[in-house]
Amino acid sequence: MIEALLPTTAVAREAFDDSVPVTLFPEESAVLGNAVDKRRREFGTARRCAHEALAELGFPGVPVPSGARREPRWPAGVVGSITHCAGYRAAVVARSVDLTAVGIDAEPHEPLPSGVLNSITVPDELTWLAARRDTHPQVHWDRLLFCAKEAVYKAWYPLAERWLGFEQAYVEATPGSGSAATPGSGGTVTDGDFTARLLVPGPPLPDGTPLPGFTGRWLARNGLIVAAISVPAGPDV
Repeated sequence: MIEALLPTTAVAREAFDDSVPVTLFPEESAVLGNAVDKRRREFGTARRCAHEALAELGFPGVPVPSGARREPRWPAGVVGSITHCAGYRAAVVARSVDLTAVGIDAEPHEPLPSGVLNSITVPDELTWLAARRDTHPQVHWDRLLFCAKEAVYKAWYPLAERWLGFEQAYVEATPGSGSAATPGSGGTVTDGDFTARLLVPGPPLPDGTPLPGFTGRWLARNGLIVAAISVPAGPDV
């Protein structure tokens, strides 16, 4: 599912339940502390996805511990991102010579809880949200906005190593192919693109100018919304 949103230089692994037993590395288990069983299972499956993706990339048997903000810490020469929500876990990795950063997020395809939308938006986002609801009501655009902003943060943090609030990026999502009953997809598929304009100075690009923002892709299928950003390496970042 998530691989459809990524370049071929990225390796993705995903799971839709926690049925496969997982053995964590000690430095990964230490992150969990007194976590409840649900948290342990979703964390373990997401880390299994990360281990499998790293192995395909040529890094077998490598732990993925967590940093100060619970971000995954990848081995040298690797960039990546992890996400998990109800019914879905995924990890994406790539070599840093191919991609500068990756950010992914997954959410249930349903409306945001009451009161959340106003806490994650800047005023101009409410304008396009209203227009999209009218023209493409099959998409929960408020949840998609949240999902895209989470992907933005996950791409941002490894580059900037500082917090980015929901109000510090303007994100706009657009529909792509619309809705179609795709054979083998499990039902209606909707996809598209999104752009993120940073409202605070971004980390420097190779030429010294600040990163202005990100572009990404999204997909809604099987009751889920996934969003992905991949920042290419080199002068064209």
